[in-house]
Amino acid sequence: FFFGIPRGKMMSHEACYYGTEPLPQPPKLPLSKHTCATVVVLSMCAVTIVASAMSEPAALWARPIPASQTHTPATATSRLAPAFLQGRVGVGAEPIPLQTFAGSEFMEAARTNTDGFDAQDQIEGNPNMGSLWGVPSLLVVPMALAWLYKRWAAMRQPQGAQHFFSPDAHCTVDVSALESPAVSMATVTGERTQQYVLSMDDLVSLCKRRGFVYQASDLYGGFAGFWDYGPLGVELKNQIKAKWWKKMVQLRDDVVGIDSAIIGSPKVWEASGHLAGFSDPMVDCKESNQRFRADQVLYSAVLDAEGKQCGYVSCQQDEVSNEKALAKKAKKLVKEAGGKGPHQPLNFKELIDCPVELIDQIPSPATGNPGTLTPPRDFNLMFSTNVGPVVADSSTAFLRPETAQGIFTNFKNVMDTSRVSLPFGIAQIGKAFRNEITPRNFIFRSREFEQMEIEYFIKEDDWERCHQEWLDTMHKFLMETCGLRPELVGTEVHAQDKLAHYARACTDLTFHFPFGEQELLGVAARGCYDLTQHANASGRKLEVNDQQTKTKFIPHVIEPSLGVDRLFLAVLCSAYDEDEIGGEKRTVLRFSPEIAPVKVLVLPLVKNNEDIMGRAKDLFERLRMRWNCTMDITGAIGRRYRRGDEAGVPFCVTVDFDSLEDGTVTVRDRDSTEQKRVSEDELIAELTKAIDGY
Repeated sequence: FFFGIPRGKMMSHEACYYGTEPLPQPPKLPLSKHTCATVVVLSMCAVTIVASAMSEPAALWARPIPASQTHTPATATSRLAPAFLQGRVGVGAEPIPLQTFAGSEFMEAARTNTDGFDAQDQIEGNPNMGSLWGVPSLLVVPMALAWLYKRWAAMRQPQGAQHFFSPDAHCTVDVSALESPAVSMATVTGERTQQYVLSMDDLVSLCKRRGFVYQASDLYGGFAGFWDYGPLGVELKNQIKAKWWKKMVQLRDDVVGIDSAIIGSPKVWEASGHLAGFSDPMVDCKESNQRFRADQVLYSAVLDAEGKQCGYVSCQQDEVSNEKALAKKAKKLVKEAGGKGPHQPLNFKELIDCPVELIDQIPSPATGNPGTLTPPRDFNLMFSTNVGPVVADSSTAFLRPETAQGIFTNFKNVMDTSRVSLPFGIAQIGKAFRNEITPRNFIFRSREFEQMEIEYFIKEDDWERCHQEWLDTMHKFLMETCGLRPELVGTEVHAQDKLAHYARACTDLTFHFPFGEQELLGVAARGCYDLTQHANASGRKLEVNDQQTKTKFIPHVIEPSLGVDRLFLAVLCSAYDEDEIGGEKRTVLRFSPEIAPVKVLVLPLVKNNEDIMGRAKDLFERLRMRWNCTMDITGAIGRRYRRGDEAGVPFCVTVDFDSLEDGTVTVRDRDSTEQKRVSEDELIAELTKAIDGY
């Protein structure tokens, strides 16, 4: 207790993977007021004992008992305890001077007495064993103070280390349009103080513990930028894809689907511009050997109060919100340069916009030392491979970096076989691969990922209306189907100077992840660039006929693009919650019933009753024909409820003794924990309405 032993185990190395590096242990929860009171009381007791022991220095040790006194072994043993603990506080005894403890008299007395202590000595004059208790009590006070300091330090940890909103926190995300060359950061404002209940490393640990996500090649220490999905994870991922496909394809008359190959002709990537231009600007730190994307490293000149430049500070994009640390660096530069404080506000820009002659003056985000960064250079993100038995330049192919080009190259095939007309869309869900320079933030940015994309072909004049319609459609999907919390979702409109040369507009729907606000999906107006490029490169006409004007034209495209893995992470972040039920704390994943990996948990009240077990198994078999269900028979019913809550199961169905008599079962709601009796005949209809919405 006094040494401040950490509560809970340190997470394993593989459970802490946060992109490419293990995460630090999060700060412990602040101590409670009851713990504070306990430590204070114990400290006061310790001080009292020490003060009593030191009141008579000459009586630090117990005096010898006269040889005339004899004691039985039992009496002698009992007298080893302090006199005040035995309830016998004597009076009238005088302490022996310290000098008499030496020499033959003391040794003789020690040989003739079994205990060496007189229980009749008074505590005030001769504390006996009380003084011996005082010696170790000297350690109690510093231990208690050290423990208190440790808890106090944990309470003073910056709130940036803890990120998740409590369920009653209401906030709105205010995103300013990006201004070039400065970068505007998203801000979060709340109606009241927000209390965070989960950090990113806790989420990674939960994903491994409950079987959502594992580190790829975990048996061999992991492989950076790649992740495996466990039993619950693959169910949640499949639910997300299935609901998206149903909403965007099957329930629409103007969208059809395809599934194109991962490896295609290199001519596809040459025509689309990926072979020559699909790259990220990269800078290297020569001192730490770390590599950064130049557009994700920010720098700012440091100016003192009079406008004198004192140097530069830099950071990675997800660190720019740590204003305290950056201000400390700026203050140090002003002091070293002899400038006058305070420094002026920092104005951050992307390193990619930095003039080459200033690169040597920009400090590395890894070391903080200037002169260690290389100038930005292009780094191609496509994975290459060889097709066929011979390894040569002619056999080189690439893993697709996006699914969109497979749609464009199949545009004419779909037009000829599906008898569709404008406006219409082609949808696809599939894997894509990018050799990211710095994969990071768990599954948010990885080298293998899955996309859900639609290329919606329209007339040029309709692009603004269709762009807004698809933006509204995707926002509705995130809110109603995926169950994301509205206060965590924002909108970011790309500035005109940040758009691709062929794009008319692009708007992102963002999500406030634990590591900051980032893009979740994008809706882009791509113009007719892609179809035009493929038509020119292939020599095939990719035009459509306008029956009204009797003209031919290449249609324009609206592209709603969404990453499955990012949405998976957003769903987990939004669903995570901690609350207290009946005085007991629980962890709960509040998934929308529509996408929950497990819909129903069947619980027989007891497992040693054949009738109850048989009834539960029959019900389980019927329910699993419609949804993914599980059955749990181990442990107390409350413990099984908690396991279901942590896995995000929206409904628990309990078969008990009453079920044998009246044919009803208890249905428990995960979020409200309310329970109601429902007949087995009505159960499927009740659950269908709650899960599927009809």
